[in-house]
Order: sequence, then C-alpha cells, then structure tokens
Amino acid sequence: MSRITAEVVYKNFTQLSPGERAKFFALLAEPSLQVQNFSHEEVFGHLAGATFTAAEAAEYLGVSMSTFRRYVAHGRITAAKEMGRNQLFATADLKSFKKSLRGVNSLPRHTCA
Repeated sequence: MSRITAEVVYKNFTQLSPGERAKFFALLAEPSLQVQNFSHEEVFGHLAGATFTAAEAAEYLGVSMSTFRRYVAHGRITAAKEMGRNQLFATADLKSFKKSLRGVNSLPRHTCA
C-alpha cells in the first residue's frame, strides 16, 4: 500500500481544472475541517519548559536587543540558565515580564502644557 505524499497531492492538484481547484478550496474551508477556539495550552503548551536565547526573548517581548540587554543589566529580567557566554531565559519569566510591560505601556501619558 503506497502512502499519499504532499508532492503527489500537489501534482494532482495542478492537473485539476480551475473549477475543480475552486471546489477544492471550498471544501478546505468547511467548518467541519476547522478546529476552532484553541486554548493557550493547546497552542503554546509545548513551550512551557522551554528556554529562549536573548535574541528570541527580545523578539518575543517585541523590543530591540539593546533594550533587552538593558532590562537584563538592570535586573528586570534574569537568565534561567547560562551556557558558556550564552544566557537562556525561561518562558514563564518572559511571559510574566511581558505582562508587566503591558501594564506599564497602558498607563496614561502626561503631557506638559
């Protein structure tokens, strides 16, 4: 028994008429094929015990590397592990820190009159 591969499906797809291709996409869009309302755990659960490099952590937080390094230098976030000169940051710490950043960013800004 041979297995269907993505390459075989694609080759067969390219041989369909335009009408059949449209029908194919309509079938893919059927709600019965879509799983909706994923929980946070279903999407990100596999990362619970993961660690991020400094570059990955900065990207996750949405800040530049220099801003991230300032956070580390001022002790606002600390590395969970160090491997040689590389620091690794725990997912839980980053998630918590990101929540605290949202709180700071949502404060009203005062303007000087």
